[in-house]
Amino acid sequence: MAQVIIPLDVPTLDDAMGLVDSLGEAADFYKVGLELFTAEGSAAVQALKQRNKRVFLDLKLHDIPSTVARAVARARVLEVDLLTLHATGGRLMMEAAAQAAENDLTLLGVTVLTSMTSSDMEHSWGREVDSIEEEVVRLATLVRDSGVGGVVASVREAAPVKKALGSDLVVVTPGIRFAGGDAHDQARVSTPGAAVAAGADYLVIGRSVTQAPDPAEALRRVHEEMAGSRAVGMA
Repeated sequence: MAQVIIPLDVPTLDDAMGLVDSLGEAADFYKVGLELFTAEGSAAVQALKQRNKRVFLDLKLHDIPSTVARAVARARVLEVDLLTLHATGGRLMMEAAAQAAENDLTLLGVTVLTSMTSSDMEHSWGREVDSIEEEVVRLATLVRDSGVGGVVASVREAAPVKKALGSDLVVVTPGIRFAGGDAHDQARVSTPGAAVAAGADYLVIGRSVTQAPDPAEALRRVHEEMAGSRAVGMA
């Protein structure tokens, strides 16, 4: 059953904990990303753990293997549940990370950022990109073969990844919006229902909840749409 992760994309710990407290028992999984971690460091993770919340530490590690391995080891000490690294860091980097994780946390290989288009990828990688889906599946295969437990990919690629690599590989999908919602800086977005139908394991849902007039009510709508999609899939 897919689960929701709420990103704490705010500048201070007070802002983050205000949102967490406003959602209360309705949410128990939160993402700490670059903005909050740069501002507050490990205190952000510790504050969530003190509230018995699960933590997705989204730092997108990308460095030489030994440096990434040491960072993963520190994340283990913080007892985070999910941690990201870039799949484009290569097999040796991911293997070192997987060894450092020691099955105490789930590593996620970021495939292609949801803000990127085929044209963006061509400029960055210096070659033609006929299909983002094919690139994501290629990188996801490298992730799996490196011993990393999951990937980050848009909803559009979630089903192809599951089909190619099986259900054991965890798929986390960002870029989730209600139908008709603003895509903001994302290029490949989708709805909560579509993400569930595509087989995503975790849905990262930000502005649709965190910037809603009533975040708790918006989150209730998310769960309602997800439940509806599951019911259709079981029919």
